[in-house]
Amino acid sequence: RTASITGAYVALNLACKRLMSKGTLKKSPLIGELAAVSVGIVEETALLDLCYVEDSNAEVDMNVVCTDSGKFIEIQGTAERAPFNREQMNELLALAEKGIGELFTIQRNALNG
Repeated sequence: RTASITGAYVALNLACKRLMSKGTLKKSPLIGELAAVSVGIVEETALLDLCYVEDSNAEVDMNVVCTDSGKFIEIQGTAERAPFNREQMNELLALAEKGIGELFTIQRNALNG
């Protein structure tokens, strides 16, 4: 799910660039970048971008979507097997922000390269 959100942003950005190059759009309607990652707690360890096995065994599963300005679009978290506390939530959000920052670098390289 999070990969499709990130990929959809890249596709939309490319479509806007194409429409601008054809003169169909005068300027891009995009107001910023966005990316999404999954994070979770598996065996009491916070993980970024859970694989299927990790996701299936996660105590906590969270999807995070952010803008390039650091604002949250969506935070969706579920205690799958055990409740989580504020400290764990903050750790997951920090890990998500790190992963999303890495995705922004990859997106920019793909879109500008």
